[in-house]
Amino acid sequence: MEELPIIQKTYDLIKWYVPILNRLPKAHRFALGDRMINGLYNLLEGLLIARYNKEKLTQLESLKSQLDILRYQTRLLFDFQLMAVHRYEYAGKLINEIGGDLGSWIKQQSKY
Repeated sequence: MEELPIIQKTYDLIKWYVPILNRLPKAHRFALGDRMINGLYNLLEGLLIARYNKEKLTQLESLKSQLDILRYQTRLLFDFQLMAVHRYEYAGKLINEIGGDLGSWIKQQSKY
């Protein structure tokens, strides 16, 4: 079975982001880093659940806020100077792509 692009992008984001978050300084690793890692895993789990759920819209709507939280957490990393500009831009690009896919999926489900 072929993977949905949004699920593959989220999987790829996790693979890229978790090693970076695990290298954060101790002061940020356990507060911000762990929250972000848990948020990423929750996002992936939510997408997988929505994929097989008959009533997808409620599940997908709740994921919008999780993605927005991740956006702000990424911005905090950058503002705390814990992330280089090129990584911040790359993370933002991936998060925005996932957000676009999520918005399209929600729009498609709203038609039913």
